[in-house]
Amino acid sequence: MNETSALIILVAAIFTNNILLSNFLGMCSFLVCSRQVATALGLGAAVIFVMTCTTIINYAVYHYVLKPLGVQDHLYFIVFIAVIAAFVQFIEMFIERFSPSLYHALGIFLPLITVNCAILGAALFMIIRKYNFVQSAGYGFGAGVGWSLAILLMSGLRQKLGYSNVPKAFQGVAIIMIITGVMAAAFMGFAGMVSIQ
Repeated sequence: MNETSALIILVAAIFTNNILLSNFLGMCSFLVCSRQVATALGLGAAVIFVMTCTTIINYAVYHYVLKPLGVQDHLYFIVFIAVIAAFVQFIEMFIERFSPSLYHALGIFLPLITVNCAILGAALFMIIRKYNFVQSAGYGFGAGVGWSLAILLMSGLRQKLGYSNVPKAFQGVAIIMIITGVMAAAFMGFAGMVSIQ
């Protein structure tokens, strides 16, 4: 059993073990939906909600349904994906009802949260690292906040890039990948603060 405090896990998931910048999970929606701050903020909020809720539910399903039945090694991928898909469907209906402009801005990428590897990765890290319930909730929330922080930073930088004279060879995805690498290196500066494995 992992004895690390849930608060330390939460802080580490945001900064030192940022699921996007240290594990590079969830890059597809990060690259595409980071063009505008408003879109990044909406997607980030949706990812925080989905990641926190699915991590908590997947913990309960894994420990109280799959483990007692002895099928945790065979079915947990399928079950985790089904829980994530159900929550994404819920958040998609919610956003469409209460914020149609955000729904249209996110477009096809909102349903793609279902296959966002960062959300599945958070549920799998919870099992691999043997977190208890409180640690899992802290990790799910922290990983969502960390992913959202990264996409918000990138969206602000991409808007500033519109005023920059980027060399032709680096325009487009190339400069975005360079910035992502620099952001990852910058977040490594937090490594001495707190770390989880």
